[in-house]
Amino acid sequence: QAPVVIPGSGMAKSTRSVCMLSNTTAIAKAFSNLNHKFDLMYSKRAFVHWFVGEGMEEGEFSEAREDLAALEQDYVELGSETPVDAPEDY
Repeated sequence: QAPVVIPGSGMAKSTRSVCMLSNTTAIAKAFSNLNHKFDLMYSKRAFVHWFVGEGMEEGEFSEAREDLAALEQDYVELGSETPVDAPEDY
């Protein structure tokens, strides 16, 4: 099935579409930004009442934050171990 082109969007019609999935240590910065924004919002309990009202417990927020911090740390450690000029098939 060809990708949909929205009229007036300026996109050329194509017969193919592409999706790239990549695993890179650069994601650590995105995790760091996400953690920072989460901390700011959670400190004010922004939107927490909506999730609690739907059956989520407040402890799950802390657990999710810890899991994301651990994931961020894993990528930071992995990035510091990988040589910058490593060959492509490293």
